[in-house]
Amino acid sequence: MEWSDRMNAAISYIEANLDGDMDFSEAAKKACCSVFHFQRIFMVVMDMTPAEYVRRRRLTLAARELTSTGAKVIDLAVKYGYDSPDSFTRAFRNVHGVTPQAARTSGVKLAAFPRVSFRVELKGGSDMDYTIIEKKGFDIAINKRLFTTKDGQNFIKIPQFWQEFMKSPDYQTLCGLGGGKPGKITGGGCLGVCIDDEPIIDPQNYKFYYGIAVELPPNGKAGKFEKYAVPAATWAVFDCTLDNLQDITKKIFSEWFPSTGYEHDAKPELEVYFPGDFSGAAKAQIWIPVVKKKK
Repeated sequence: MEWSDRMNAAISYIEANLDGDMDFSEAAKKACCSVFHFQRIFMVVMDMTPAEYVRRRRLTLAARELTSTGAKVIDLAVKYGYDSPDSFTRAFRNVHGVTPQAARTSGVKLAAFPRVSFRVELKGGSDMDYTIIEKKGFDIAINKRLFTTKDGQNFIKIPQFWQEFMKSPDYQTLCGLGGGKPGKITGGGCLGVCIDDEPIIDPQNYKFYYGIAVELPPNGKAGKFEKYAVPAATWAVFDCTLDNLQDITKKIFSEWFPSTGYEHDAKPELEVYFPGDFSGAAKAQIWIPVVKKKK
């Protein structure tokens, strides 16, 4: 089954359960990936979380029922997963600009968010050049925090995390653990590391670890920081700059994965930042762990 078919199977599951319990782990199974990576692909390609997609779709269907049937507001609130008519009314107003009661008024304009579908759209370009490499495992010293995908907070909080940490004395302490040399495996001066090993508590508010790290020399000590073992992996390595890192990441998930014989491996992702300049034009790399697709 191709990438687009798997993602569309996940969408079909979501659409069939808009008026019931939503289990994103089941949607991820349809897409043949972990919950985290399903949400990651969804966010990168759609610019919203699966939970936000569900919210918009439910409120679109609720508006249709309000204008075409005599359904009660309280019944629709329960049907589409809201704890009370008040919470349903607030969510409805945020999307449609009017209350559910006002939606029944003739001439009122309501927002409609249609069902999405995934398809492979290849645009090409030299910025998608990549290298497949195999590397043995290595240790890093890492300062990591727990982030949430709720409302896209990770896209805001992670850059803030970098800004705050780079201004602190601990950043220089961390960099010093690398012995003042580029990492032997990555060649990086410092790393951004995305780790998916946090137990799922609420799939609609998925949490994951992201850390700022440095590659340790053999038998190196992590000092006051956590020592973490990055496992051996096959990596797809993409060149980028600080300015276009997010754009390249989006192209990796929306264009590169669908067009290649690889799938995401369940291991940490790396952002490799080289010693020296940290301006927007500074060169960097994105390391994505991959495995060959199963036939």
